[in-house]
Amino acid sequence: MDQSRRTNADSSSLEVERKRLKALMLRSDRPGLIWFGKWLSLTALSAYLLHLSLDQPWMVPVLLWYSFVLVLPMYSLSHECAHGTAFRTRWLNELMFWVSSLVYLEEPLHRRYAHATHHTWTSIDGLDGQQTFAFASTFPGWLWEISGLGQYIYEGKLLLQNASGRFSDEVRRYTPENELPRLQRNACLFLLIYVGGAAAAWIFEAQWVWWYLLLPRLLGGSMMILVTLIQHVESDANVYDLRQSTRSVRTNALAEFLYMNMNYHIEHHAHSSVPFFALPALNRELRDRLPEPDPGIIRTNLEVFWVVLKRSLGMSTRAPSIRQGASML
Repeated sequence: MDQSRRTNADSSSLEVERKRLKALMLRSDRPGLIWFGKWLSLTALSAYLLHLSLDQPWMVPVLLWYSFVLVLPMYSLSHECAHGTAFRTRWLNELMFWVSSLVYLEEPLHRRYAHATHHTWTSIDGLDGQQTFAFASTFPGWLWEISGLGQYIYEGKLLLQNASGRFSDEVRRYTPENELPRLQRNACLFLLIYVGGAAAAWIFEAQWVWWYLLLPRLLGGSMMILVTLIQHVESDANVYDLRQSTRSVRTNALAEFLYMNMNYHIEHHAHSSVPFFALPALNRELRDRLPEPDPGIIRTNLEVFWVVLKRSLGMSTRAPSIRQGASML
């Protein structure tokens, strides 16, 4: 592939008038702090409901809800902070980046550099540093992906490699040489926090760690992956037009809040410096040049599941974007 080309607004005919784009790119602490306050309140309420439901018949749905509310927004916040657009104040953005990345399970410096390649070469084979499940897959591969096991093994191995200074060729490809010592230090800190936290929970028999952190992270991880997987899965690979490699999804207000508007995903990839709170406005600027969004996260996942299943049965196919139907989660 031509490494001089980029998957961007220009390659996708999604440019915005310069003055208008500059206005959309303005950053602010206020929207991020309001979002974080709302999320913190919702999480605290959900945790309290979980506390009341322990050992009750209705514990399972409450636990699943709490897990979803905990994990998906931490992915979303980590992602937004990686772009430096969650907050205008740099130290606040970096603090939230660390906190959210600890829950998301990816050291922040690696996340930032790997994610930069994802935007520069979206779904370009060998160049996109976050190209997971971008090409045609079979049912076992899909099941492995949504279980979260693939992420846990990959991130765990990566963290150990980076902490020991044994950087892979891929990590060296997209990480500046002078940043590698900081990457190693961060990985060591992450390991120290995880191991130290686990040891403290075991020593002090802190069962709340299991109920409010570990188990919800495992359960919420699968739900988070189901939401984020459809950003690119079963779309075209090795094309520079983002309208072919990336999918936007129509959804409801609650999902948009928890997802920090990442359902506007083509828009985000076209202009990644536009903060999450301005993506609906960016959508209005680009709407006449965008394909119709898929009608819902659940329905798109069902379509992907059906296509992958048929492929596993020998019926080669791919998932077209769904353009009809009512809005769903």
